[in-house]
Amino acid sequence: MNIVWAIVLLFGGLAILWKSADLLVGGAVRLAKRLGVSPLVIGLTVVAMGTSAPEMAAGIAAAVRGIGDIAIGDVYGSNIANLALVGGLCAIIRPIGIQLRTLRREMPIMVLVALLLWPILHNLYLSRPEGFALLAVFAGLIMLTVYTAQKDKISGTEEQRNKGTKEQKNKDAFFFAPLCFVIIGLAGLALGADMTVRGAVFIGKQIGLSEAVIGLTIIAVGTSLPELVTCLVATVKKHHDISIGILVGSNIFNTLLVTGTAGTIRPFSLGQRLAEIDYWVMVIVSASFVLMALIGRRISRINGALLLCGYVAYMIYLLVFSA
Repeated sequence: MNIVWAIVLLFGGLAILWKSADLLVGGAVRLAKRLGVSPLVIGLTVVAMGTSAPEMAAGIAAAVRGIGDIAIGDVYGSNIANLALVGGLCAIIRPIGIQLRTLRREMPIMVLVALLLWPILHNLYLSRPEGFALLAVFAGLIMLTVYTAQKDKISGTEEQRNKGTKEQKNKDAFFFAPLCFVIIGLAGLALGADMTVRGAVFIGKQIGLSEAVIGLTIIAVGTSLPELVTCLVATVKKHHDISIGILVGSNIFNTLLVTGTAGTIRPFSLGQRLAEIDYWVMVIVSASFVLMALIGRRISRINGALLLCGYVAYMIYLLVFSA
């Protein structure tokens, strides 16, 4: 690869990311309407799982090699980036409105799930039974989400009745079309993220960045690119339920599904620093995000700026003490 191809990969990947995110958001909204559920539910499940695929792949690869620090570090880092970097940028562009039920249910669950890791990982070891336990909690939450969605659908809330117009039913007459948009969007996100990271890594090496700096910046942000671009597109289109669903859902998926799967595949130990510093940074960021949301039922531009500044400060801390 030369610098020209690296630039082509970088900007071509970004273009694919943006178009794929546009297809994904549009497909997710149409799919939610077709199924008679809120876009939040689709964001919490289908879209969140798809955008968490890079973290899942990294966690499994690290677990197979017995590198616990990478597996857990990727979970912590991605969770922090989702809320502080992605959430911060989206809120700066347009304040993110949040439904009351999301504040009462999904967002507290996100914090509780993060706290659940402490009794499991405080001894710096993740066993196979503990991995199974995390997966069991994850399965329970998914079933609860599906049950609640079906209950809301049957009860026929006012919001859903407003969406059920004849025009919209004709527009979304087929289930297949919006599902295809979602699948194509997710596949495009994976391709675009890979192209962007490859090009950026090559350019970074050419301008003299060390592997440590590249790993802490380009690679770390690279695994969060699907969430970042999808949430930005959803924010621009004022689909706040999709944005919040992705941010909250991805963090729950990372904490339970990625960690649980990694521990189930191969038990591993992790460094003390992850348990004593980075874990608590993740918890503080998660709790701060929820607290900000409780004030005014939205993430304001000021909140977004604070989150983004916090992420930048954390990255500086990592770079200074990475040696």
